[in-house]
Amino acid sequence: MRKLIGLLMGIALTVIACRPTTVINLPNDPTPPPSPSPVFVKHTIQFRAQVNPSSVRIRYSTPVDGLGQVVTSLPYFQTFTISGDSVFLSLEATPISYGYGVLYPFLSIQIAVDNVVFREATSADFILAPLATSGQWRQ
Repeated sequence: MRKLIGLLMGIALTVIACRPTTVINLPNDPTPPPSPSPVFVKHTIQFRAQVNPSSVRIRYSTPVDGLGQVVTSLPYFQTFTISGDSVFLSLEATPISYGYGVLYPFLSIQIAVDNVVFREATSADFILAPLATSGQWRQ
């Protein structure tokens, strides 16, 4: 009988010792949110030259095109898109000629960023000198 009780005790201890256990490890801190990917905001730059010279020479400088020059009639609009938050922009217009019927000459140039005027220059004389504006735009 003692052997039977000892055998049963040994089996019971073996069953208890071999019982599967589940261990659940909980994190101490909450999982951090994923880091957001960088957002690239695009900005629309527009060069404008308008009013009454019959032809003008336009020079402009952008990080996209570098230095550009065009001889054109007015109004003149040049639009491009950038994704930076700081850029140097320049615009120059030289009137080449005015029409015969012009009594009050006027020339206006503008640099607009996202449809808001950033720089502007105007002239109201018959002198064929360059009219220029430039600046470092920052968001």
